[in-house]
Parts: sequence; C-alpha cells; structure tokens
Amino acid sequence: METIKLFCPATIANVSCGFDVLGLCLDFGDVMTITKTSQKGISIKEITGADLPLDIKQNVAGVAGLALIERLNPDFGFEISIDKSIRAGSGIGSSAASAAGAVFGINALCGYPLSNKELVYYAMQGEALASGAPHADNVAPALLGGFTLVRSYDPLDIVPLPSPSELFVTVMHPQIELKTKDARSVLKENISLKKATIQCGNLGGLISGLYTNDYGLIGRSLHDELVEPVRSILIPYFNELKLAAANSGALGSGIAGSGPSVFALSQGQETAHETARSMSAILEATDIPFEIHISPINPDGIKIIS
Repeated sequence: METIKLFCPATIANVSCGFDVLGLCLDFGDVMTITKTSQKGISIKEITGADLPLDIKQNVAGVAGLALIERLNPDFGFEISIDKSIRAGSGIGSSAASAAGAVFGINALCGYPLSNKELVYYAMQGEALASGAPHADNVAPALLGGFTLVRSYDPLDIVPLPSPSELFVTVMHPQIELKTKDARSVLKENISLKKATIQCGNLGGLISGLYTNDYGLIGRSLHDELVEPVRSILIPYFNELKLAAANSGALGSGIAGSGPSVFALSQGQETAHETARSMSAILEATDIPFEIHISPINPDGIKIIS
C-alpha cells in the first residue's frame, strides 16, 4: 500500500466507574488519510473540520506517529490529512481518534509489524500532549473496538471486554469546550477508603454485567463516586440531563471522558432514541447549541476505508 484511508472512531472514557482505566468505542468519527513519502519523517498536510495545528510536535497525530517511527525506523515517511468530525474538547475522544489513527495507519503502511494492542503505547504519547497525562482509556477502545480495560499502566496491560448486543449509547454534546487538562485540574489527589470501596464494587459489577449480559447489573454499576461529583459542576444542566435519561428508561448515564458531553447507556435502540429526545428537550429550552449521537458499541475500532 502507498496510501491508506481510515475511519477513526469516537470513544467514551471512564464510563462512570472506571476513571482512566475503562473505555468504549462508538460508531461515528473522523476520516484520516496517510500516504507514504520518499522523505523520512511525518508531515501533516491538512486538517479540515477543526482549527488544529499542522506542526507535528503540537498535534497529537504527529506526536504519536513520531513515537512509532522512532521504534520502527522505516526508510520512508508519511503525509497525513485529517477530516475531523469529532469536536476538540467534546469529551468523546477527538485527540484519541487522531493519535490512534496515525499509529494504525503508519503501522499498516509498514506491513503491520506491531499488533493493535502494541500500538496503544504509542498512541498514548499523543494523548499526553492533549491532556498532560498518557492515558489509554480512549486510544485502547479506538484501536481494539468494544469495551477495554486498562488493568495496568506499568507494565501496560490492556484487556478487551465483551459487549452485550443490545447495548446502545446516547451522547449529548453541549457545544462548549472543556479542555481535558482543565477538567483534570479539579480532581482530588486523595480519596476516602469508603469511596474507593464503592468505586471498586461498581467497576467489578459493570465488567461482570458485560460478561453476563446482565443489563440490570450494568445499570446499577454506572455510578461514579470519585470524579463526577467534582467535574459535573463544569457541565451546564448536568443533573437535568441525567434525570431525563433516567426517566426515559436508560440504564444509567454519566460524563463522557472529561466532558462536557454526557452519555447514557440503554438496552435497545428504541430506548436510546427516547433518551436522546428527552435529553435534547433539556437543552432546547436553553440557548446552548448541542449535538446528539446514538450509536451501538463499535466492536472493531479503527477501520480501513480504502
């Protein structure tokens, strides 16, 4: 291959109870084209749909790609073009889609020397630029699809998780920008033993529910004891959106990544659509513009378009 065109999906990190360790893959996202060049290195030719830097050291795709070519040392280079549909600062993995897309495409053009799981580490280097921390809970599901668990960061240990077939995601994105670095800055460094115990129980319960197709257990486990109480104050009408989701029959809801997007999980597409209508009604009564998405869990992650 000389050129590869990719679908780079949006993702949701944390999924309420799994801060920095749990993520899921959605079925909408960006398009990235990567072409081999005779000159070594990486260049970003153009970015449409967003005002982002073309400087490779200031762009997550460039940083992630540079980390990978340092490992692979190919005797050719790469030119990247990105058509962004995932808004930066939305909380649904805009930077992760670019970082994961870059390493996936470069690896493919080099003949697939590394597995997608091995690529997670290199995509994380792009995330470090975006958020100040090399977290994997977005890039892992982007590369592997479905739900993923980061069991350990040192050493890096990524565990793919199953996804019940009737699970659908509703994503409400109020169009205000909330930078990941800012959202991380409000977090507390110390937590109580009681809260840690509750959080561990919810994370275990959610993972168990995914394995057993127990939608009720999934719903009971979608509770964030640690992060949501402090981050939710940064999101307008957050409590109203959660209540609307609950009244529509959603299993549960929470902050998508660092926000401001709010997600809800539902059993069945019809409930997901009803949840979308109810959540939309909340912001339609305000002057806040928004986007709403309904998606199944994407089992594949990044896909080659051509």
